[in-house]
Amino acid sequence: MSLKRIVLRDFVIISELDLELDKGFTVLTGETGAGKSILIDALQLVTGARADTGLIREGAGRTDVSVEFDECTSLQGWLQDAGFDPGFDPGATLLLRRTVDVQGKSRAWINGSPATAGQLRDLGERLFDIHGQHAWQSLTRPDAVRGLLDAYARIDTSQLTQSWEQWRVALSQLEEARKAQDTLQRERERLGWQIGEVEKLAPLPGEWDQLTTDHSRLAHAQTLLDAAQGALSQLDSDQDGARRALGSALQMLQDQEHLEPEFKKLCEVLGSSLAQVDDSVHTLRAYLRRTDLDPERLAELDQRLTAWMSLARRYKRAAEDLPATLAAWKDELAQLDAAADLAALESAEQQARARYMREAQAVSKARADASPKLAQAITQAMQGLGMQGGRFEVQLLKAERPMQSGLEDVHFLVAGHAGSTPRPVGKVASGGELSRIALAIAVTTSQLGSAQTLIFDEVDSGVGGAVAETVGRLMNQLGRDRQVMAVTHLPQVAACADHHLVVAKMRQGQATVSSVNPVRGEARVGEIGRMLGGERLSEATLAHAKEMLRGPG
Repeated sequence: MSLKRIVLRDFVIISELDLELDKGFTVLTGETGAGKSILIDALQLVTGARADTGLIREGAGRTDVSVEFDECTSLQGWLQDAGFDPGFDPGATLLLRRTVDVQGKSRAWINGSPATAGQLRDLGERLFDIHGQHAWQSLTRPDAVRGLLDAYARIDTSQLTQSWEQWRVALSQLEEARKAQDTLQRERERLGWQIGEVEKLAPLPGEWDQLTTDHSRLAHAQTLLDAAQGALSQLDSDQDGARRALGSALQMLQDQEHLEPEFKKLCEVLGSSLAQVDDSVHTLRAYLRRTDLDPERLAELDQRLTAWMSLARRYKRAAEDLPATLAAWKDELAQLDAAADLAALESAEQQARARYMREAQAVSKARADASPKLAQAITQAMQGLGMQGGRFEVQLLKAERPMQSGLEDVHFLVAGHAGSTPRPVGKVASGGELSRIALAIAVTTSQLGSAQTLIFDEVDSGVGGAVAETVGRLMNQLGRDRQVMAVTHLPQVAACADHHLVVAKMRQGQATVSSVNPVRGEARVGEIGRMLGGERLSEATLAHAKEMLRGPG
């Protein structure tokens, strides 16, 4: 997968650009100030860099950047998980687009679907690596140095980070419990006393409603019995009860229904009513048999309701909520018991620490195994970059205390020439040496990542002559397996490229604009000649340029 096309509209000093790119090693050259790094700025914007209105060409309303990558099969999983069209067609391309208007509003798309700047950044890390002219500065940052070594050793530190976080949580819980022992004990005693008070009552869920119903029934038992007995007398009295009257009426109509058909329907109604009265009589008699005044049960209910209401008032709870309150207090006490159980917390902290130490020691061993190999590879690369006899070392020093990143600090040391003592990279005096060391590291580690496009932005500054030619050959070699783009001012590097783009700046009316165009044949000879000897091209300069282009690469 490689960068196939860049389309710019009103970007910095480029009015309009539609550039096709090829695989292999491509250089971008041009006069100072022509804007050789504009394409890199555009690539950074379209892969999530901060939206800056300064990138909009003067007088335009917005800038628009689109890039296309060929064959995105390796990214289908990421695209699908992120909700974008994965393009299962083997020939499908990946299209990224971003716009920024003069109000600073930014919009982005991945394969035509709206995207966030964070998604662009995540995707950009998978698409290409950019090595800038100040790449050496990152070599002074402990996290960057450690990251380079871990990448070289192919160490996955995610499990280490997770075990570190688990250990920190366990340690924090233990320390908080130790500090809060007195407070926890007082709170546990308070809850324990409250629970003991309410447990004496032992309230059950739903019991309150049943208690109030039973109490109300017993409190009015005599009234209920009188009502039942009176109703029964009205229904089943031998002299004037409703049952006797209904029966007599029904019999009278039944005796004459053969003469009057309408009586038959009335007989049905009265018969049904009589049956319902019989049911009611039966129910009332049963109620009177099982119901009595039971003053002892009423006293028990009085006592329980009084105790229940007293506890509810004391703890400012609704009476019906008392069982749930008791359950909540028990849960809270269990949590406090766990928090106060120092032995359990100490055991958990020790186990978490042991897990972290196992992970950290495994990472330490992998770093120790990889360090001399990385040092040897970078030392070898330095020999061809004008630092013969120079030496690169990876130093692992035990940290004062365990860290999220492991048990050691990682330092890069370098000796620029034979006989010198390796010193920290940041203390190397020569800017040229720093650039060459950064280039050696970039060349050594660039093959580690998954990104298929490598971009070098004037990382060859401070070198020249045979060293510059070596740099060009190294980049050409990288270009055999990956797409390599380099912004350079060195003709030796440009001559080694498979493809050559020239960035030119010109006046267009009142504005200054840049253009990017491929050069071949005599046009490329002329550009190499300009890089060799300036604007005036002599026959000797052109002959030298042709000789360089006929050379290796």
